[in-house]
Amino acid sequence: MPRRLFKRYMPDPDLIRNHKGLRFLGPLVHSPNLWHLNRRSVSRAMGMGLFAAFIPLPMQMLLAASLAIWVRANLPISVGLVWLTNPITMPPVFYCTYKMGAWVMQVPPRTLPEHLNWEWISAELTTLWQPFLLGSIICGLLVGALAYALTLSYWRWWIGRNWRRRQALRNK
Repeated sequence: MPRRLFKRYMPDPDLIRNHKGLRFLGPLVHSPNLWHLNRRSVSRAMGMGLFAAFIPLPMQMLLAASLAIWVRANLPISVGLVWLTNPITMPPVFYCTYKMGAWVMQVPPRTLPEHLNWEWISAELTTLWQPFLLGSIICGLLVGALAYALTLSYWRWWIGRNWRRRQALRNK
């Protein structure tokens, strides 16, 4: 089931390998490990993709792709998970990461004004960026590690369950 579920939504690897925007990566994108759907590559992709989703960079997909290439994770899954922090979900997620960073640094968190505007953000940015960045890294590491472990566990459970079902059918 996990493989069929992921395979249903995966893009064709040949189309992505031959995409003109990715030619600069050269042979890195041609590694078959980046396209396999197995327990290790998918769980690594879950960890790297969710870690990159929490990092407040303008090019999160590039970070996710670089991390996936580095750890030999499934590239499309890793890059696709970055979109969990989209323009709709980004404000609450990044607010929570700021609160986490402020808690870890033992800094009293700032409260939001009634009318959030760019002047307030630019004035407060000098005090907000450190807890925000620290919280983003901590939350990214925690969520990425949790996703990695849960994906590995779920995949093992699924394979074990199917194995036990086949054994039960054979013994009948």
